[in-house]
Amino acid sequence: MPTISMFYGILIWMNLTRKEHCPPHIHAKYGGIEATFLILNGSIYKGKFPKNGANLVKEFILKYQKELMDMWETERYIKLPPLE
Repeated sequence: MPTISMFYGILIWMNLTRKEHCPPHIHAKYGGIEATFLILNGSIYKGKFPKNGANLVKEFILKYQKELMDMWETERYIKLPPLE
């Protein structure tokens, strides 16, 4: 699972295989808490996440939505800058 970015203690990654499962999403982990977030709108798809952390992940997704979709579609991994 390639790490895409890390910010404020939140680790972001994607399983780069379209065969994994749909819809397009990323995984986020903060401490021992994990959730998947939809690339389409940044909402939580599965799991639970602290509200402030979920807001940061959503901001990240919306900022890099095009790049995330490109990764999902091409299965080509790139690192993205963290939120500042």
